[in-house]
Amino acid sequence: MHPAFTAQATSAARADKYVGALPFLLGSGLLGTIGVFVHMAGAGALTTAWFRCVFGLAGLTVWMLARGQGRALVLSRSTAPLALAAGSLIVLSWVLFFAAIERTSAGMAVVLFHIQPMWVLLLGAVWLHERSSRQRLVSILFAMGGLVLATGVLEHNASASSPAAQAGYWWGVAFCLIGSICTAFATVMTRRLGPMPTGVLAWWQCAVGAAVLWVWPMQQGWPAWGASWFWLAGLGLIHTALAYSLIYAGMARLPTGRIAVFQFVYPAVAILIDWLYFDRRLGSLQLVGIVIMGVAIWTAERDGRPWRQQKAR
Repeated sequence: MHPAFTAQATSAARADKYVGALPFLLGSGLLGTIGVFVHMAGAGALTTAWFRCVFGLAGLTVWMLARGQGRALVLSRSTAPLALAAGSLIVLSWVLFFAAIERTSAGMAVVLFHIQPMWVLLLGAVWLHERSSRQRLVSILFAMGGLVLATGVLEHNASASSPAAQAGYWWGVAFCLIGSICTAFATVMTRRLGPMPTGVLAWWQCAVGAAVLWVWPMQQGWPAWGASWFWLAGLGLIHTALAYSLIYAGMARLPTGRIAVFQFVYPAVAILIDWLYFDRRLGSLQLVGIVIMGVAIWTAERDGRPWRQQKAR
């Protein structure tokens, strides 16, 4: 190939990476501010999840129609059961996430939810019979060790908080872990669905949540009209429709290895917001645990990925 064409191809590839990185990082950064919106909305976990689904559904519908992908929202008989089941699990994980924020903090909840890739590796081995290398198994063990430190088990028990507050904190930790497992199951289910147009699964999970959770605000009462609705609308339009659209657009142009690294922008921003806005600071051992988790997950994600195989060719 002529050097001029090679230089142009290299330049185009670099530009494409930057074009993919910017929307992905922006979307992840937006997700990191979710704790402020949940706090300012002042609604219960189920009500908050329902509003996120309704406004997210509206935003994603506009986005899908604008891209001319309205027909892609129609599921076939073979894809509908798995897509609806995965959507239900994601909605359940949202409810658990919002309940965990009330008991711990947004930063802590986001960090604990990011153990989900480890559950995916384990489920892939058990359910999909995917072989895991020794490096991945070691990464899982290190990630679990980091998870133990990140929960604050060595620091929180020694704190001066009341027994009731400590019990609430650990309930929040449990909600995070259960929610991350739900998300992992949903991820494995989507693997069985095969390739689908971007945004279809997110649209259906919002549709499922809107259809199932409406009973709760109807029975418990609607939030007072005003600022609360503004913040709840932001959860759906900003933290679901806009953030997911940006992340999906970036993922389409990024190799898996960079996605594995960039995904930690979300918890990093959430921890920063916790510190600046809520004055909540993690202990030193918790920060060490988060770093261990991040490195372990990044290592596991890189191991055996197609982009490494292509590089070796």
